[in-house]
Amino acid sequence: MKKPTVITILGATGSIGLNTLDVIGRHPDDFQLFAVTAHSRIDELLSICKRFQPLYAVVGSQAAAETLQTKLQEQHIATEVLFGEAALVDVSEASEVDTVMAAIVGAAGLLPTLAAVKAGKRVLLANKEALVMSGQLFIDAVRESNAQLLPVDSEHNAIFQALPTAVQHNSVSTDFAAHGIAKILLTGSGGPFRETPLADLATQTPAAACAHPNWDMGQKISVDSATMMNKGLEYIEARWLFNCQPQHIEVVLHPQSVIHSMVQYVDGSVIAQLGQPDMRTPIAYCLGYPERLASGVANLDFANMGALTFGQADAARYPCLQLAIDACWHGQAATTALNAANEIAVAAFLQGNIQFGDIAKICESVLTQADMPAITSIEAVLDCDANARRIARSLIPRGQ
Repeated sequence: MKKPTVITILGATGSIGLNTLDVIGRHPDDFQLFAVTAHSRIDELLSICKRFQPLYAVVGSQAAAETLQTKLQEQHIATEVLFGEAALVDVSEASEVDTVMAAIVGAAGLLPTLAAVKAGKRVLLANKEALVMSGQLFIDAVRESNAQLLPVDSEHNAIFQALPTAVQHNSVSTDFAAHGIAKILLTGSGGPFRETPLADLATQTPAAACAHPNWDMGQKISVDSATMMNKGLEYIEARWLFNCQPQHIEVVLHPQSVIHSMVQYVDGSVIAQLGQPDMRTPIAYCLGYPERLASGVANLDFANMGALTFGQADAARYPCLQLAIDACWHGQAATTALNAANEIAVAAFLQGNIQFGDIAKICESVLTQADMPAITSIEAVLDCDANARRIARSLIPRGQ
């Protein structure tokens, strides 16, 4: 009988984490949950522990840990509660663990994800900031440890599926010419403001920005989709995941979100991955790779699908996308600073302290003001991140 895969889920109460648990729940004999983590969603984590009985649960603070441990004991659940950054690293690199789902949103996911890589795990990468902030360092660690990196983002997962098998085995060292690959086509829906008059963009509300037409996501990533910063971060991520040069990546608007991305070959062929806009598909693909698992996602109904359309992303409508593309080729400090500035700006927007149009302005100002040293260590990454956040906060109107 096949031994179950032992898995840690970083960010278990978020959208990716919950969808991962949904897929795992469909295959109870194939997976054993080692640890689940959440920052402060105690009740949600309690529910997960009650159903899946992981050995460990990790939360952000001692107070949260004490609260959760009490609730677990009251319900006679044996899960042990840990807290803090060191605990996140511990459950990521533990020798018992085979696979780590890296789904903590934002910079907070960098260190535990990197720990899993250095420990040689199979890492299912849903935290794009790990590559945006520390691209070359992260990829060097993958190569040195022989970790297996499988992309969870629907676009990168689609690209991975459309690549030759030989390339999949070492995608971070993809040789485009040797395998006849012309370029990858990174699709994006254009978000909720794709047809909004440009004059009305700047004053859009958080509620409108979070109303994505196709995907059900958290607030931060929904705003990033509205600005298309999400696509910009995915562009940077694709650069590292697939060893790209500028001529190897193109962003294509595809409002229906049916084609999740494509790979174009030198003979004129284009191989696309299609599916419902449901994250359980790429999650199941990564969990089962190289086999395929039932995900619970309905098949596409081609007869009733309607038209699939495509277009170019307008820099005037999506200035954050262009900022990310430029930063990608400017250097590691630029992408680290951009990611940090965006996190601060999006949080301020969601809190009602700045307007939608200010997100791009703050990001651009931080890139102009921040130091851009060569980054050769994780410590330098974190210093650059902290400096960019400080500058971004200084740009939020006082008293807001």
